[in-house]
Amino acid sequence: MADVVPGDGQVGPVVAPGSAAAPYPAGWEADVVLTDGSTTRLRPIRPDDADALQAFHVGQSERSTYLRFFATLERLPERDLERLVNVDHVARVALVAVSGSPGSGEPERILGVARYDAYGAETAEVAFNIADAHQGKGLASVLLEHLAAAARERGIRRFVAEVLPQNGRMLAVFKEAGYAVRQRTEDGVVQVEFDIDPTDRSLAVAADREHRAEARSMRALLTARSVVVVGPGDDADEGLAARQAARVVAGLAPQARAGRLTVHGVGVSPDLGTDADGVQHHERLDDVPGPVELAVVAQSATRVLDTTRRLGALGVRGLVLVSGGFAEAGPEGLARQRLLLGVAHGAGMRVVGPSSYGLVATHDGTTLDASLAETPPRPGRVGLFCQSAPFAVTLLAAVERRGLGLAQLVSAGHRADVSGNDLMQFWGEDDDTEVVALYLESIGNPRKFSRVARRLASHKPVVVLTAGRSGHVVPPGHAVRPTRAPRRTLDEVMRQSGVIRVENVHQMLDVVQVLAHQPLPVGRRVAVLASSTGVAALVAEAAAAAGLVVTPRVELLPESASGDAVRAAVERVYTDPEVDVVVVVRIPTLGDPDPVLAAEVAQAAARTGRTTVACVDGLHGVRPELRAVDPDGRERTVPAYAAPEDAALALGHAARYAAWRAADRGRPVHPEGVDTRAAGRLVARALAASGATDGEPVALEPAQAAELLRAAGVDVWASVRVHDADEAVAAADRLGWPVAVKTTVPALRHRADLGGVRLDVADADELRADVAGILALAGEHDPGPGVPPLEVQAMAPHGVACVVRSSEDPLFGPVISFGLGGDASDLLGDVTYGVPPLTDVDVAELVRTPRAAPRMFGYRGLPALDVTALEDLVARVSVLADALPDVRSLELNPVVVSPQGLAVLGAYASVAPADRADAARRLARP
Repeated sequence: MADVVPGDGQVGPVVAPGSAAAPYPAGWEADVVLTDGSTTRLRPIRPDDADALQAFHVGQSERSTYLRFFATLERLPERDLERLVNVDHVARVALVAVSGSPGSGEPERILGVARYDAYGAETAEVAFNIADAHQGKGLASVLLEHLAAAARERGIRRFVAEVLPQNGRMLAVFKEAGYAVRQRTEDGVVQVEFDIDPTDRSLAVAADREHRAEARSMRALLTARSVVVVGPGDDADEGLAARQAARVVAGLAPQARAGRLTVHGVGVSPDLGTDADGVQHHERLDDVPGPVELAVVAQSATRVLDTTRRLGALGVRGLVLVSGGFAEAGPEGLARQRLLLGVAHGAGMRVVGPSSYGLVATHDGTTLDASLAETPPRPGRVGLFCQSAPFAVTLLAAVERRGLGLAQLVSAGHRADVSGNDLMQFWGEDDDTEVVALYLESIGNPRKFSRVARRLASHKPVVVLTAGRSGHVVPPGHAVRPTRAPRRTLDEVMRQSGVIRVENVHQMLDVVQVLAHQPLPVGRRVAVLASSTGVAALVAEAAAAAGLVVTPRVELLPESASGDAVRAAVERVYTDPEVDVVVVVRIPTLGDPDPVLAAEVAQAAARTGRTTVACVDGLHGVRPELRAVDPDGRERTVPAYAAPEDAALALGHAARYAAWRAADRGRPVHPEGVDTRAAGRLVARALAASGATDGEPVALEPAQAAELLRAAGVDVWASVRVHDADEAVAAADRLGWPVAVKTTVPALRHRADLGGVRLDVADADELRADVAGILALAGEHDPGPGVPPLEVQAMAPHGVACVVRSSEDPLFGPVISFGLGGDASDLLGDVTYGVPPLTDVDVAELVRTPRAAPRMFGYRGLPALDVTALEDLVARVSVLADALPDVRSLELNPVVVSPQGLAVLGAYASVAPADRADAARRLARP
């Protein structure tokens, strides 16, 4: 689902009973996937929910009512009912899970209620009530996640609850949520208490629940065995939709004739010849006997909403919408799309599309071809996701030319609901899929993408092609937030996630075919089997450029080589213990292709498990001539490429991925002494004092920035801003000599090379002279309203100056950057980026990746610097940025790293209300 999540983990103001009511928090509305794969809607309770809440209560069993209220109540008293539906959304908050939607034509039904009532400083009492028919679907866990997130935004830090001992399900929900639960029994009632600040375990529990739920929702689509195809009927104005519906029916018909699928057609012309045999045609949707698992709809956008309402009555779990006319059509279409999603999710359906090419999936010998393809792709072990329907046409054609097989193909179209993240969740659990490939026109939630992709890539290769290198491309119809992040940020997200990023379709399929048909490389040492020395040299160069290590093992096979010579050369290559991977290139200039080489290479590769790629005359893609069976009985095929460079590049990608997968990815960083609560209170005070409501950043005063960092365990060296030489000397006397004196003019603040900074000032006379020089240099530059022109600071130990920054981006969330100080780093782009949460390995890589990083590790005989202290600093900044989205920007500049420690000499921060997209706890409609 599209993800819009405000401030997960954000620290808000402390509430108290009697707080003024807040406006209706629309940002808490959410569409969520339950553990059975169905969907429901969460939203804050409203006064007009009184009748629905009473109906919910009356429908509960006597046992459920007793467990909730410790008494049997046939009906809620009117006074209590009024109190329950009227909340202030601050000290008293209630969330309801509902089926149906305002646009469905049917009244909403409440499926579950969660509420808290705050008391004291940071504590609230919570209570839950789930409809009997919906217990066991994870609804209470979802409500707890969302209620805790809402509470944190209101400054609540602790939940307490009173639970009857026999209410084992509710006690299990608390215990299994990942919080440290404390409980005791008093007067026959279990008193439960737990802090709701996110922990590694609570985040992992939420992510695991989300993973299972989304995987199951996708499985319901991809393994459906009953399908209804809804077309436009005899509407002459919908000729394209009629052809689309007919095409889908024709694709489903063969499996229907074989008895593997039940297929219904509504509004689809039955005049399709024998291809439509086995399809049950109906005049009206109401005539279709339910239940039906999957629906494919090809109708005008104005008719789809009514069709979706009717599909809900059939129990449909997935809707594939091949027609368009929604968000890509402008504001009116976007409103129509939002209404459609509300109706679909309220009925428990996931939506693929609009403008989808459809889906194809093979499972247990049955091919579900609910797509617009003329012929379905051959079965295989590759899961393929793409967004654009036209791109799906060319992609499938390329897959067919190479002889690749697919386990699934899903085209998300404009990605209103089902996205690549959902499919990755499914592929993580699907035994039929071994390699995943995604073509992404846009990434709506990079934070979730990074989390889900990393989890999947840890045991299955993920190959990604994006429409643009930066992730800044937003096609019409895609709900994507704007971004201010540097264009390299998406590269870092991909690298951290372990995905293989490629430049074009050609590369994507090159990489997929080696990953799908060869074992992962155990190393990077490559042997070359070539037809001439010239070819061998070219292959070696291509292999080195791809990151492989060329070994001395180069075997030549001239065109005149006999079959025995070929076998001997192959044997020498594959028995060499210093070889991990093999590149075979043999293209004769005269004569027919070698009939011996392909079979010998295929057998040797399968026998030894050495990853092999080939460039052989007359062969391209996955061909039976290069196929053999390995010792475990599995078929292995050496993939064939059009050019040696393509083969080497694909092999290099595979080797890097194998190394990433085998490496320790580290543990999430949790530096001691980081108090995000204190930092959050400071930010809340700063925002309240500024009165900012327009989202524009408010700069913190230097003392506030220092206090913010002190809450993260980072000390900023004291400095004194002064107006003239006399004040500078007095400041130096207080701070201690020697000192540094700097201009506060932004353009010259860190420019020692231009004279804006004077270091190692030892006495008053030298300081007065330096002050005069700096003031003359600054000239008419204005340091800012009310800002003194000079700053004096005690002299730090000598070392290397670095810059650590964080910025809150609307799309990527917190982005951390690191580089060495100076203009050269900025001008040459020698800056590295990371997207929290970071592990200790991520932090180490962030610090070591800049090209200038060797200066910190004993460059040219200089002493090595205290990089451990630097890594600790970066970790603290990342944790602070991750926990506090309202910190719009933070810059530590300069950070002087010496052989024994570091000194943060300057800190600059700005704050602004944030609205972070993060699906760790909430899936909301766009």
